Amino acid sequence: MDFPFYIFGIHPHLLFEALAYFIGFRVYLYTRNKDKIPMDKALWVVVGAVLGAAFGSKLLYWFEDLFKTLENWNSIIYLMEGKTIVGGLLGGLIGVETAKKLIGWKRSTGDDFVLPLTVGMMIGRIGCFLTGLDDHTYGVETTWITGVDFGDGIDRHPTQLYEIFFLGILLLVLYKLKRNSTGWEGLLFQLFMLGYLGFRLIIDFIKPTPHPFWGFNNIQIASLLGIAYYIWLISKKQSEKRRGFHA
Repeated sequence: MDFPFYIFGIHPHLLFEALAYFIGFRVYLYTRNKDKIPMDKALWVVVGAVLGAAFGSKLLYWFEDLFKTLENWNSIIYLMEGKTIVGGLLGGLIGVETAKKLIGWKRSTGDDFVLPLTVGMMIGRIGCFLTGLDDHTYGVETTWITGVDFGDGIDRHPTQLYEIFFLGILLLVLYKLKRNSTGWEGLLFQLFMLGYLGFRLIIDFIKPTPHPFWGFNNIQIASLLGIAYYIWLISKKQSEKRRGFHA
């Protein structure tokens, strides 16, 4: 296989990113809890998610190599060329919560995003893998049987495929929890975020990106902050549930 692997003459990153957004949005419209939030308010939540994700994905990317970003602060091409999923998720969370405050909606909406996000991310990572070296999402050199030569004669961890596999397992676990009606409203999204951020904290140790923050990279620092937040949030919800049970 040659990388990038063009499909009908279309660059794989462009093709699968477009498919990820299109299919993810269609999955959201089809699977969202229609009794939980009306369509007009749901669309505002989606707008908040998209805008927040767009800004967050860029902001965290700029911190990957802060000195390089400062050197290229006036280069539109550099500032617009990269993005990160972790930044998109955390930025999207802030965007959703901001949109909910503006429209006066107080119920949790996160659970409706779990399936669309997971499906979209898995599709997008296919494009990352087929793009090869140009995408900069591969892992370090390896002698594992999973190693993939992206075109320069070096076998590397296909971290894109690892992520697709992990997301599939995570989705199955969350689906089982949903069928068993475990927990509270919003728990599925909280566990999704906790699981994915934990995965990124670990997997980024085998990515050839700068690790200038005490041995961690920008994504790992953001993941640690997100993990701490969701551990606190889930612990808080568990305490509230126990108090409600004993009341």
